[in-house]
Amino acid sequence: MLAPDSTLMSEQGWQTTGATGSLQNLKKFNNQDFNRLRALCLSQGLLFEDATFPPHFSSIGPNLLPEDKLRQIQWKRPTELQRNPFLIIDGVSRFDIMQGEIGDCWMLAALGSLTLQKQFLENVLPKDQGFQDNYAGIFHFRFWQYGDWVDVVIDDRLPFLNGRYLSVHPRISNEFWPSLLEKAYAKLRGSYQNLHGGYLSDALVDLTGGVQVQFSLKDPPSDLEEILKAAAKSQCLMGCSTSGHLRNIELRNGIVQGHAYTVTGAVKIRYKNGWKHIVRIWNPWGHGEWKGPWSDNSPQWDHVEPQYREAYLRNKDDGEFWMSCKNFQEQFSWLYVCNSTPTFLDFGDQHCTSWSVDRHINLWRPGLATGRNNYSSGAVSTNPQYFFKVPDYDPKTYNVVISLMRKHSEDMQDAKNLKIGFFITGENSKVLKQIFSLTRDVTNYFTLSPGTYAVVPATTENQEFEFLLRIFMKNQDYNENPNSLPSPVLPMEAPRQNEDSSYKAVFLRYAKQGSDIDASQLQQLLNEVILQDEMTSLGGKFSFDSCRGILALMDLRSNGRLTLQEFGSLWRSLAKYRDIFSKEDRNHSGFLDVSELKNAIQTAGLATDEQLLRLMTMRYGDAARRIGFADFVYCMLRLEIMTYAFQNLAGGRSQILMTAIEWLTLVMYT
Repeated sequence: MLAPDSTLMSEQGWQTTGATGSLQNLKKFNNQDFNRLRALCLSQGLLFEDATFPPHFSSIGPNLLPEDKLRQIQWKRPTELQRNPFLIIDGVSRFDIMQGEIGDCWMLAALGSLTLQKQFLENVLPKDQGFQDNYAGIFHFRFWQYGDWVDVVIDDRLPFLNGRYLSVHPRISNEFWPSLLEKAYAKLRGSYQNLHGGYLSDALVDLTGGVQVQFSLKDPPSDLEEILKAAAKSQCLMGCSTSGHLRNIELRNGIVQGHAYTVTGAVKIRYKNGWKHIVRIWNPWGHGEWKGPWSDNSPQWDHVEPQYREAYLRNKDDGEFWMSCKNFQEQFSWLYVCNSTPTFLDFGDQHCTSWSVDRHINLWRPGLATGRNNYSSGAVSTNPQYFFKVPDYDPKTYNVVISLMRKHSEDMQDAKNLKIGFFITGENSKVLKQIFSLTRDVTNYFTLSPGTYAVVPATTENQEFEFLLRIFMKNQDYNENPNSLPSPVLPMEAPRQNEDSSYKAVFLRYAKQGSDIDASQLQQLLNEVILQDEMTSLGGKFSFDSCRGILALMDLRSNGRLTLQEFGSLWRSLAKYRDIFSKEDRNHSGFLDVSELKNAIQTAGLATDEQLLRLMTMRYGDAARRIGFADFVYCMLRLEIMTYAFQNLAGGRSQILMTAIEWLTLVMYT
């Protein structure tokens, strides 16, 4: 059973899709609106000064530096440092970053990986800012925090100690995006001090909103090389870290202990008479490289064909280097991989696969069973349980990933010693697996046979705080439905949506454990799966009333619910009408005007006249007689189905004879 707080927290805690917190409707950190604040500063001829993150040692943090050094901190704007500063010069690259005095290599390693993946980078780094146009000393950046995309506003005053950057400093002296982005992340976390030491896994999720999995390199999975190649091929973010109680100690071989790195590539390369798996890694210091086999000047490159050597080898002291997969496992402790969905687990899969995700938001309350001394029936019986069904599987591949994230209050005691985790139970509530960790995000991957399972979140402390649970499931698509909708065009929103292109998997995800769906489930499905690109979402959401109408049109049994077969017909119609809408919306406004609607009806092969067209735009359009995508779908389905109903009843004639009850039955339900 779900805990009674589940629905409440969906509305009042982490925001659901479409509410504040999506990329289309960002949550404003500290209620600061970037556009309004910049316009105000420009109108008054002032440079922005952020009172919520001031140039004060409180923004640095009390324990990062000795008190005498804290008092020596100076804050300077880029315009005071350079005659011609830029936010970005010649694009964004990991080589723009050089770590400063703060020990935030974990964040910079994730940031270095972000620069390689444009689809994620554009979410974090808005383009509507710079030093050349409308400069007012104000910038903003976006991060994903506990289910919400948050817009963080900062001023551009940067901390200096003895004339040197305290924070990350750019390789090119007048390019400032790394320093400003790092400042925004420090503000989000409370201070620069809170960046001094952290988990690379946290930063990967904060920069993408994706799911991350950690792989131990001391006890690696047997298919590590395949995971690396699949991750590189599917454009995942990747990082790695070394162990060591003494941080930033550089060994003779060039590897730094207690340090985080970016994994920037993994390839299988022809070497001598065979093949070699090699991994490319980047040091956020911006210098300091591996000196062993496959390093920049190693003899191994002499046995690689010239075209591959030229393509892969970059012989510069820029912090980036290659090493063999074997040496990678020996020198590093952990590999971190992150993407919208767990595509890095798709290696060896012979079918076209995709992943769906189920999100649950809830609250741990004092009094719920914990997992400290009772990792079995007690914790399972009283904690909230979330059910999922595995319809089929390939025993050679992973098919389920479970991610649990905690959100604790700032004043929570012993937060660093808090373990969270989950049980997976099968039939009769038998505990099959249990995972617990001290990290904020506990994620693991599984191969589960067909059946119904439950995930039971648990904690080692009897304290109240929120959690976010995401259950990712692999769905195999054998191309049974060639008209299925394409994957959404915003992969960065995957945690908020079902990404599967198979209508069967979509149906099962929203039908939960039932065999059909009602109007409320249909509304949630349409808004979370269909309205994912900007074009279709501009015209508004599917209302509950329109979803009841759509359901009635497709409901062959007239029982107020849709079966899988009935939903399949609707899915094909959605694909058809989305293509038509996209084609006719030539100015990409997200709406069709009267003439565009007329063309859309003709493209669909349906008939209309000026009188009917006027009535349709009044019934389904806005005050300007424009129709958004959601209303267009309802309108076209009704027009199409009522046209076919008339044709069936008329039998080729231009008129039909019906009793009053027959007519009322037709029009009152549909």
